[in-house]
Amino acid sequence: MSKEQPIIVGLDIGTTKVAAIAGRKNEFGKLEILAFGRVESAGVSHGVVMNIEQCIKSIELAIEKCLASNPDIEIEDVYVGIAGQHIKSLQTRGDRVRANSDDVISKEDIDMLIRDQYKTYIPAGDQIIDIVPQEFMVDSTPNVLEPVGMNGVKIGANFHIITGDKNAIRNIKGCVDKAQLKAKDLVLQPLASAAAVMNDEDLEAGVAIVDIGGGTTDMAVFYDGILKHTAVIPYAGVNITNDIRSGLGVLRAQAEQMKVQFGTALAAEASDNAYITIPGLRGLPAKEISVKNLAHIIQARTQEILDYVLYHLKQIGLDKKLYGGIILTGGGSQLKHIIQLTEYVTGLGARIGYPNEHLAGGYAKPLMNPMYSTCIGLILRGYHDYENGKMVYAEDGGNYISAKLEEENAVEQEGGVPAEGNDNKRSDKMKKLFDGLKGKFMSLFEEVEDEEI
Repeated sequence: MSKEQPIIVGLDIGTTKVAAIAGRKNEFGKLEILAFGRVESAGVSHGVVMNIEQCIKSIELAIEKCLASNPDIEIEDVYVGIAGQHIKSLQTRGDRVRANSDDVISKEDIDMLIRDQYKTYIPAGDQIIDIVPQEFMVDSTPNVLEPVGMNGVKIGANFHIITGDKNAIRNIKGCVDKAQLKAKDLVLQPLASAAAVMNDEDLEAGVAIVDIGGGTTDMAVFYDGILKHTAVIPYAGVNITNDIRSGLGVLRAQAEQMKVQFGTALAAEASDNAYITIPGLRGLPAKEISVKNLAHIIQARTQEILDYVLYHLKQIGLDKKLYGGIILTGGGSQLKHIIQLTEYVTGLGARIGYPNEHLAGGYAKPLMNPMYSTCIGLILRGYHDYENGKMVYAEDGGNYISAKLEEENAVEQEGGVPAEGNDNKRSDKMKKLFDGLKGKFMSLFEEVEDEEI
């Protein structure tokens, strides 16, 4: 590459952890991790900020650790993941009759079609986060993936619309701002995770990405090369820990340690004769916990999460069509025998998704862990923007990036039309994946604030 690539920082604000990772692409197009910081999360429950001050403190500590791991870098701009049980999605259909039917279909026609979808009715208090076009239809020709350049009078499309609670989104942005950082974009976590663990073959075969985090299980389903469905299930690792705590009468920290160290998602695989000794509280006798009982509790809650996954797949009619199966990622995917349980519950093949698809070796090895999929996917999102001309160097020779302020790019982002760019490192399919995930969070906030003023 002719010049040094910018440093991009992903910030994953989760229920159990806050992670900040700074990365830069090398000459082979792989991500080199330059700095990493992780702390226990406070003030966040099921992906939603419940305590502003605690959340800000967690973000500041994660950034401090990240800077301590590499004092030579600075962190000003971050890409932030967003999830939470308030995230919803819906399918809609839009059609438009073109005024100048003699001309070929242009990006402006697609732009106007997407803009029309902002008139879709959503509940009060929610706002549209993202509008992802799926297959287009030109006149009577269905399943058109790229209509630009075609001739036709009527153009239509199916759309996947993602919505979220306005105040919950504003709270996350507020926490980042108060931690003296600038949020370049808020990206839906299951889509960030998908980009980190998927390749072209997965996209073609059809897969469900299931990110089992601390507070939520995030889900993104791809079929025929396009995003078909997203969902946020409000049950995850914290619920398993709470079940162990209440079911076995132990402290939360003990429950978490038992889950990680001795837990298994299949009770049949647990030993009947194995016991865990827990120290007694304040002079009480020590307690012996059966590993079999622990496994039964874990399996019950994990199976409930997977039942929700299967329910969502049945809702969209893809429960038997995903030849790529299910890719499990996130911290919860590290439970022993979770692949076998997933295959048993869903009837689909399953594997663990590691974010090593785009990582260079060396320092990145400790981060080739499913729990960092979202964070690494956020860096990839930043590089997608940079490589497609939406981001530029802050100053000549600098490492950091800032958004272009030209009206042309602003219109492209708002309308959801992909900016043109040359990217030799990634195939058209994976580029289209990111092109569909238009981050319109920042512009939405600016519009809301302008109205209030």
